[in-house]
Amino acid sequence: MLNWDDEPNTQSKATNTEGPAPVNVDDKRVINGETDINQLAPFKYPWAWEYFMNANKNHWTPLDVNMAQDVHDYHHRLNAAEKHVYENVLAYLTTSDILAMRNIGLAVMEKMSAPELQIYQARQVYEESMHTWAYQHCIETLNLDQSEIYNRYRVVPEINGKIQMANRRLDAAMRPDMNLRNRDDLHEFVMSYLFFAAVFEGAWFYNGFSPIFALQRRGLMRGTGEQLQYILRDEAMHFSFGLKVVNQIMEEENITLDPKAVRDMWDESEAKEMDYANYILRDPILGYSAEYHSEQFRFVANRRARTVGLEEPFPGAKNVSPWLDEQATLRKEKNFFETRVIEYQTGAQLEW
Repeated sequence: MLNWDDEPNTQSKATNTEGPAPVNVDDKRVINGETDINQLAPFKYPWAWEYFMNANKNHWTPLDVNMAQDVHDYHHRLNAAEKHVYENVLAYLTTSDILAMRNIGLAVMEKMSAPELQIYQARQVYEESMHTWAYQHCIETLNLDQSEIYNRYRVVPEINGKIQMANRRLDAAMRPDMNLRNRDDLHEFVMSYLFFAAVFEGAWFYNGFSPIFALQRRGLMRGTGEQLQYILRDEAMHFSFGLKVVNQIMEEENITLDPKAVRDMWDESEAKEMDYANYILRDPILGYSAEYHSEQFRFVANRRARTVGLEEPFPGAKNVSPWLDEQATLRKEKNFFETRVIEYQTGAQLEW
């Protein structure tokens, strides 16, 4: 019989006297870190893990939202100006979320050197894919011409201008020879990340759903509005996380952004947004206009700038849509199982 009292202590900590040393949490960095990227804990950035945990609380799919009323509204209640707004907002968003997905998945994640950051960003890539599905689901449900809607980002200059600006920033961050230990390359990467967090998702997206919300507030296109509420909650976390990462990089790498480069970014993004607003709202809809949209963009841009310690680019801009923040923070108490239009299949019951 074994006498366990005579056995050596088998519960001692694992050691490897010949292999690499254990990860020291203080050695972790957002970028340019040299610790094991595969080892999650100990956390250097516990806030990143909290973002991941919170993101999972907003899980949904486009099929969870009843779109029947939207079909009736689009074909029988919207006027020509309202249809123009609705179609072109979706035409812009369908391409933009794919761009956002590619930015995080291809240009950003591979440069992160702490896994807790990558794990949330992997969730972000999934969410951007879900958002793209939501827009496609709206377009398909209303029986719109998908080929025509999806090509507007190429043939409508006011939509294409925003896409091209984003593509330039994405291409800069995806350069195969980019070296983040080089100060010029590091500055270019941070400016790209700042653009996508503060402008693309933090202002263009955040403000971009407002024309649809304006319809929803009048009892129109409520299904689409609900889809966008879920998307906005995701996006609010995306840009908040992105701005936090930008702050962390600037602190760890001791880098200051070039004021002229920042100013040029704000000026160009404002010009693109005004062109876009004047196109989609060439005929104002009840309760919403191009001037209204552009002013809210400037107000939101000021908030994003303050978050990363930058001067407000548009001093004095007014919060003309105070209800917009409510859309991102609204608690959704709906029981999906009372309203869903499909049946779930799980495990061995899946049919391919």
